[in-house]
Amino acid sequence: MSSAQPGTAGEAAQAGGTFTHRQMVTAMSGLLLAVFLAALDQTVVATAMRTVADDLHGQTEQAWATTAYLIASVLAMPFYGKLSDIHGRKPMYLVSIAVFVIGSVLCGTAGSMTELALYRAVQGLGGGGLMSLPTAVVADLAPVRERGRYFAFLQLAWVAASVVGPLAGGAFAEAGAVFGVAGWRWVFLLNVPLGLLALVTVRKALTLPHERRAHRMDVLGAAALALFLVPLLIVAEQGRSWGWTAPVSSSSSRWARPDWRCSSPSSCGAATKPYSRSGCSGGAASPCARRSTSRSGSASSVR
Repeated sequence: MSSAQPGTAGEAAQAGGTFTHRQMVTAMSGLLLAVFLAALDQTVVATAMRTVADDLHGQTEQAWATTAYLIASVLAMPFYGKLSDIHGRKPMYLVSIAVFVIGSVLCGTAGSMTELALYRAVQGLGGGGLMSLPTAVVADLAPVRERGRYFAFLQLAWVAASVVGPLAGGAFAEAGAVFGVAGWRWVFLLNVPLGLLALVTVRKALTLPHERRAHRMDVLGAAALALFLVPLLIVAEQGRSWGWTAPVSSSSSRWARPDWRCSSPSSCGAATKPYSRSGCSGGAASPCARRSTSRSGSASSVR
């Protein structure tokens, strides 16, 4: 395989793409394998989770294994995007695959549902990169008019995983022991050889031009994202068991609303004042109030 011409991604886009179709297909082989790995894990685990919960005596806690993965992956996605701008797509993609494989090994050795939920969170930290970075990589590789074709390839990986995953998950869940290891543990251990293969493939096949960009990590923004997003995800996963109107569900959802902590209109920030940029401060004498009053008066006179 011939190497891509040196240059930045911006120069590649201006030139209409420095990668030939053959180079694109070679690079996509690594991406597809990694995307298939992440998609397959979700479909396999969803099918085998009932058996996993029975074996670990955690029927009432099995939802936390899914919730932990979901929360960790969602929170990790923005970091992978920012760090890939700084250090490059390929290094961060390799890191995400390595973290995912480590989390899979830990999940395969879990002795309780609590441990499994914790290890699934580690796995989710890698899964966030596997799901978010392929889109950025395709955008760097392909010109705009050809990106749809390669995005379709990524979707095919999810389609294949949705067919293979339930079959594999059911087979492993029903298997007694495979090579002396409980069948359901292979749901996670299967990711190890696939992940190692993806590591080798991405390392050899994916060659990307990179222009280092000086970015500052928004730590406060990440903390705010976690603070408001985590309660919503927990309620979405646990609301049916807790009860949608239960105090714990109501308090979590109210905490995630930015206007809940505003004790008065004057104490709310710009985020809770949609008209602040246009000069509407929300007071009685504001232009918005006058327009609202005039509209209501006109409507009442018509009636």
